[in-house]
Amino acid sequence: MPGPKDLDPSSSPRALLGAELRHAREKKGLSQAELGEPLFVSGSFIGQLEAGTRRLHLEYAVQIDEILGTNGFFARNCTALAKSKYPDHFAEAAEAEAIATGIRQYAQLLIPGLLQTKAYAEAVFRAYRPTAPDSEIDELVTTRLERAHLLDDPTTPLLWAILDEAALRRAVGGKAVMAEALRHVADLARRHRIIAQVLPFDAGAHAAMEGSLKLMEFDDAPPLSFVDAPDMGKLLDDPATVARHTLMFSLLQAAALSPQDSLALLESVAQDYGHGDEHHP
Repeated sequence: MPGPKDLDPSSSPRALLGAELRHAREKKGLSQAELGEPLFVSGSFIGQLEAGTRRLHLEYAVQIDEILGTNGFFARNCTALAKSKYPDHFAEAAEAEAIATGIRQYAQLLIPGLLQTKAYAEAVFRAYRPTAPDSEIDELVTTRLERAHLLDDPTTPLLWAILDEAALRRAVGGKAVMAEALRHVADLARRHRIIAQVLPFDAGAHAAMEGSLKLMEFDDAPPLSFVDAPDMGKLLDDPATVARHTLMFSLLQAAALSPQDSLALLESVAQDYGHGDEHHP
C-alpha cells in the first residue's frame, strides 16, 4: 500500500502534518504517551504536535519515522515545512498564534505587533536595523501587517492586550505616527474586537517588571507561553511555567486601568500627540 503523499507547504502545514502524525500513530496502535516515551517527551507534547500547536523538528521527525515505519515521510515534510518568513526565534510562536483561539499579551515597551500600524512598524524596524536597505524594512513590515489579518475574523482569536503606559508615552516614529497608532488600538477596542487595558505608571511595582509576556490558548491543546528578548524567543509548554505566567497576567489585569478607563486614556494620549504634531510641524 503506498504511503501518504508529501504535504503542500502552502496549506496549513503544521495542522496537516499533525493530522498525518495522529493517523500514523493510531495505525501503529500507540498512545501519545507511548510514542513520546522513546523521544523523551511527554504525551501532551505529542498531542501538541498532532494539534498543530507545536512545530515538528527534524530530530523528532527522524525518530518518529523509525518508530512508526513511515519511510521518511515526517523527516521530508518537516524539513520542507520548516521554511518560514519569520525569524527562527519567533517562527514557532507565530505559527501557534495563527491557530490560537485566545491570546493574552502584556507589552512593556511598545505596541504589540498584531496591533501596529504600518508607520509604527516601519519606525520600529528602522530603529532595530538602522543601516538596512528599504526593501528589507518593507518586507519586514509587510510580514508583520499580514499577521494582523488574524483580527479580520470578528471574534477569533480573543485578544486581550495590556499595554504598559511606557508604550503610550514613547513617541515611536514621532507624534503623528503615535497619534495614528494609538487611535488604531482604541478603534479596535471601541469596536469590541479586542480588550485593551493600560497599566499606568502609578500602579508601581507589578508582576511582570522583568519583561513582556504572551499566552496562547487552543481548542484542542494545552496553552502555551512565549517570552522573548532581542533576537531571542522561547515557546514554553511546561504546565507549571504556563500556570505561573497565567497568574502574572491575572495580576496585571487587576493592577491595570479598567477597559473603559484605558480606552479613555488611549484616546486622550492620541489626541495630545495629534495636537502636538499640529503645533510643532
